[in-house]
Amino acid sequence: MGGCKGPETALDRPFTCPEPVHRLVWAIRQPESAVRITSCGMTDVGLKRGHNEDNYLINEELNLFVVADGMGGHVGGEYASAIAVNTVEEIVTSLEVDGIVSSDADTEDLTDPVEVTRHRLSHAIRLAGRRIFEKAREQPEYHGMGTTAVVVQIDGANAYVAHVGDSRVYLLRDGKVEQVTEDHSLIAEKIRHGLITEEEAKTHRMRNVITRSLGYQEDVEVDLQVRAVRRGDTYLLCSDGLSGHVAGEEMGEMMVQHGPQAAARALIELACDRGGDDNITCVIARVDDVG
Repeated sequence: MGGCKGPETALDRPFTCPEPVHRLVWAIRQPESAVRITSCGMTDVGLKRGHNEDNYLINEELNLFVVADGMGGHVGGEYASAIAVNTVEEIVTSLEVDGIVSSDADTEDLTDPVEVTRHRLSHAIRLAGRRIFEKAREQPEYHGMGTTAVVVQIDGANAYVAHVGDSRVYLLRDGKVEQVTEDHSLIAEKIRHGLITEEEAKTHRMRNVITRSLGYQEDVEVDLQVRAVRRGDTYLLCSDGLSGHVAGEEMGEMMVQHGPQAAARALIELACDRGGDDNITCVIARVDDVG
């Protein structure tokens, strides 16, 4: 990749993890279903890190897309993010609904297909958090590991967006880009309360402190929203290795100018050109037809 010459890239090496995981290096998907989607995912170790703790998933049969940014050292970070993507895929694939009724959800809500999908995604992410927490408690070498997670599933006429942490989802619609998720980070809270400006946040010494993650506690609150799907909608999921160097407007411009594969590659190269001080992961899913 021109402009992304680091010590090692995830595009050049096999992924290693204490347990087998599904890890795509890049993939273009055009699932045969009522909703047709073209998608691409790419990840790069960046210029400053010696290993890649990010993981991502594209499941074209489920129109399911996940990005997870692990933390907790070489082995721990990779392992935590792998647990996250695999658990989400496992639960969504199995259509598991057991245990998804939370204290604020009425059982009768689960007769609504939209609520069933909402609760299933929430359950999947919370279960991933519990698995990471339990593994870290059982094995000292994984102590302190955790991960962010952003998930988009496009099911029928709706897009379900769920997240924990500071990885992000953007939506390009009618030529305009919007940040769909709200960071769970100390800096984001300070900005929301008017304590610092967005410009000050770029260099703040606490800019990498997140306030919510999978694995830090046994359970976690998941932010989840449902949006109507339109033809031409393009969702971008990314770790902060991309959003920390590339503005949302620039992401939108790339997605307008290029298809998912070329846009993902160009955005990763741009993040590397601007420092590449973290692992960089990007998944782009464009809705070509809504049936």
